[in-house]
Amino acid sequence: MSELPTELVPLTTEQRDIVDVSRAFAREEIRPRARAVDEADTETPWDLWRKAAKVGITGFMLPKEYGGGGYTDVFTQVLVQEELCVGDLGIGNLLCSNGFFADPLLALGSAEQKRTWLTPLAGPDTPMTALATTEPGSGSDAASIVTTATRTDGGYLLSGQKAWISNAGEAEQYVVFAKTDPSQRSRGVSAFLFRKGTQGVSFGEPMRKMGQRAIVCREIFFSGAFVPEADRLGGEGEGFHGLMRTFDISRAVLGAAATGVARAAYEYARDYAKTRLQFGKPIIEHQAVAFRLADMRTRIEQARLMTWRAAKRLDAGLDATTEAAMAKLTASETAAYCTWAAVQTLGGWGYSREFPVEQWMRDAKLEEIEEGTSDIMRLIISRSM
Repeated sequence: MSELPTELVPLTTEQRDIVDVSRAFAREEIRPRARAVDEADTETPWDLWRKAAKVGITGFMLPKEYGGGGYTDVFTQVLVQEELCVGDLGIGNLLCSNGFFADPLLALGSAEQKRTWLTPLAGPDTPMTALATTEPGSGSDAASIVTTATRTDGGYLLSGQKAWISNAGEAEQYVVFAKTDPSQRSRGVSAFLFRKGTQGVSFGEPMRKMGQRAIVCREIFFSGAFVPEADRLGGEGEGFHGLMRTFDISRAVLGAAATGVARAAYEYARDYAKTRLQFGKPIIEHQAVAFRLADMRTRIEQARLMTWRAAKRLDAGLDATTEAAMAKLTASETAAYCTWAAVQTLGGWGYSREFPVEQWMRDAKLEEIEEGTSDIMRLIISRSM
């Protein structure tokens, strides 16, 4: 696995340490288990989760005051995400998924809520968490959710259904978005915390997916589930604002994840092309293959730099909605291209399960869909013009 090009953005000693730990974990723990996790289809790799927790990967992005690693800046998060996803995209996204739960809590939560819900996520026995937004009829249009939170004595009753929720059923802690005012769109969305085992909450069967099978997805059903008022994040109607802030961060992080799998595909195809002989010489010496590899490398550099720019803007407190959308769009389509190009370079072997590139091509497709499709990213960018 190659080094990150950090000569233009020097890293602190602490950043280099967490990047080194992540690179070693990807090489020694993630990559050797990736194929078995993919073949298992709907089984969470708890062994990798626990190993990652012991070395601080699952909570490195949490504030130190809650026991986390203290790497709360988005730039460090994208550095780590890329390294882990060079090992395996689905596993890399799984191991950092507590960050997606933490983001709306950090944006909207009270000091007591942060202490209560974030502190358990630090340490070697961290529970898994989940963020519940998507519904059967509401994906890209997050403001159109129909799950309701109706006021009752001391809190709210949740009713409705969520779909495609990563870690659902496996996670112990959840953030769910629901309408406290169904007559409104985004202004009617509120956010709530709840735990697995809450009465009135049930889960569907694991959903069989094309790729990124390390992350088990299920539906969540709410049937009058009671959530205390103390577990509402922010005020009524403030949930959508917290969700959009979460999306800006998550899109930059997912841009790094997509860059990671693109990098894995490029490095694998490059090394293969150096040893595969056709017409009396390594195929990397044939211009058609060399140019394809050149395109892969160039697109990866573009994706990484755009991801870093979005992260740096977020860390500087600047608006980065457009930049995060640009980063995710570029990186996800780069991942799709580079994984396709790796399969093409390996030819028939690339189509075989004997080599990892066919899995990477399946895994990469999700990056063009989750947290906003490529169409939505283009819509966000066009609105800023």
